[in-house]
Amino acid sequence: MTKHDTIPIVFENGLGGRMEYWNKVIPKISSDTTTFLYNRPGYGRSDEVSTPRDGTHVVDELRSLLQSKGLNPPYLLVGHSLGGLYMQLFARRYPNQVSALILVDSTHPEQFKGKGAPDNWPSWFKVAFSLWTSKVEKDEMEYINQTGEAVLSLPSFTEKPVIILSASQPMKNKSELADYANDKRKDFMRLYPGSKQVWVDSGHAIPLEEPESVASAIREVLMSIEPNK
Repeated sequence: MTKHDTIPIVFENGLGGRMEYWNKVIPKISSDTTTFLYNRPGYGRSDEVSTPRDGTHVVDELRSLLQSKGLNPPYLLVGHSLGGLYMQLFARRYPNQVSALILVDSTHPEQFKGKGAPDNWPSWFKVAFSLWTSKVEKDEMEYINQTGEAVLSLPSFTEKPVIILSASQPMKNKSELADYANDKRKDFMRLYPGSKQVWVDSGHAIPLEEPESVASAIREVLMSIEPNK
């Protein structure tokens, strides 16, 4: 965590991701911003918890953690992949505590329904997921549709800046599952009217492959929120 007299920037990791995932982004912004990174329960050195791994618990645990660290709202929320889904829920549940939202190739609230449901995954991917994911990752996946439904049950976050960073390289992939995932990338503009979507020449791992795009989005938002800082 770095602290300055600025709005706290809160980073949320994707499924299986740890705080180190943002290591290429933080040096670009941390000299004059307040940044907060952490590992959700069960990741890295964070202890596991007994609460369900749905978005409601994740968001409320994060809010409590921020308060315990003396980081008061409003927050600039930055979420990658599944972390983006959690940040969407945070922004919609507590809009008065959020100054802006940046989604980094975020999971769509309906990403794993319909053609994207795990039953429709390739067999090799099902086996790999079963063998190579931890218990907490499986628990988060178990609740992912419930989290998505919670997001869509609330009004959209539209009165403040929203930047959507979408990976353009996966758009070249052609299969029924890939087409479905790419349609969901496009659908974010419908979910967040008035938002800005930026297509990044990257795979899904934008914070690692194109960290400057994340840093640039953060700087753009901060300039609109704190133009004199």
